[in-house]
Amino acid sequence: MRLKIGQAIIVVISSSIMAKQVLKKQDLAFSTRFIPNVVQTKNYSNFYVVWLPVCPQWRTIRRILNTNIFSYKRLDENQHLRSQKVEELIAYCEKCSQQGEALNVGHVAFKIIINMLSNTLFSKDLVDHLSDSKVELKDAIDGFIHEAGKINLVDFFPILEKIDPPRIRYHGNIYIGKLFKLFDDLINERLEEKKTNHDEKSDVLEALLNHSAQNPKEMDQNHIKSMFLNLIVGGTDTSTITLEWAMAEILRQPEIMKKAQAELAQVVGKGKPIEEVDVSRLPYLQFIVKETLRMHPLSPLLGSRVLVNVWAIGQDSIFWEDPLDFELIPFGAGQRICPDLTLALRMVQVMLGSMLNSFNWKLESGIHEPKDLDMKEKFALMILAKTHPLRAIPSPL
Repeated sequence: MRLKIGQAIIVVISSSIMAKQVLKKQDLAFSTRFIPNVVQTKNYSNFYVVWLPVCPQWRTIRRILNTNIFSYKRLDENQHLRSQKVEELIAYCEKCSQQGEALNVGHVAFKIIINMLSNTLFSKDLVDHLSDSKVELKDAIDGFIHEAGKINLVDFFPILEKIDPPRIRYHGNIYIGKLFKLFDDLINERLEEKKTNHDEKSDVLEALLNHSAQNPKEMDQNHIKSMFLNLIVGGTDTSTITLEWAMAEILRQPEIMKKAQAELAQVVGKGKPIEEVDVSRLPYLQFIVKETLRMHPLSPLLGSRVLVNVWAIGQDSIFWEDPLDFELIPFGAGQRICPDLTLALRMVQVMLGSMLNSFNWKLESGIHEPKDLDMKEKFALMILAKTHPLRAIPSPL
């Protein structure tokens, strides 16, 4: 389908065959992305791997990310950090279970996931997972995603750029500024530590600062901040939303929970903690996550001016009779595939499996039948999230 909106010509692809041509076989030809006006603030897009064209700078950043974060070696080395956070998640759920309280699944998942990432990046928690108070970091991330997800007239009528009529870039600049200030503080704090303490930490910030010192032309503080923004915004909301959708589908169809718990009890042992190495022996758990991504793709439209309709492709039963055969198109493909695909899957599968193997779950009072659960969706920054937060009550197995 071909659309013309203002000065923009957009092609929408809803066929899996054509999607494979665009995302895999001809991915280099279609790899350059249109840059929304909102992410051009503070020259953010000039350092952000998502918006950079495939060029030497883009390849350098991808190489640095893969070497320091997403290689199997680094993921395995940091597994203990993620395991600690899963233990904290289960402890919090246990507290709610004892008190008979419902918890906001997405809110709790965000805190655990952001701390999983922040310990890998900075060797510290960024939020208090035990506090029920408002999280300013989440507000900043959600605010930026909200602004970036709005239809911006400037993207279709560039002549309006100086006016910024909907004030989207203005508000986006505020949220990016808050996040950049956080990263500046973390970077400067580490630089001060390095002056007095010569014991290096084995986290991503240390690796990037060392790389920057050795290759100042290749990487500076702006690159580092944009990398962190990329990882924090992209890594937290996508994983949080996937986990929330998975739990929503499980609660709406209780027979799925019973099957998953039976598999977990047989393979891992009822109530025992789940490790990442266990996931390969849990095909039904993998099925749940893949089916969630098929039914609720994180990015229902991939690309820039050539958009791949992942939602329509995922609903086509001709191609996806068996969810285990579903290709994870929501994470992209080819050279533009999401670099943190492996990490995201590890986090979501272990968190979901641990929650199911430690507790029974039911919807909070007020929803009489599971099928009555509100499954409405909202769209922001190419991400399809749940409109109303999922609240559920854990109880002993």
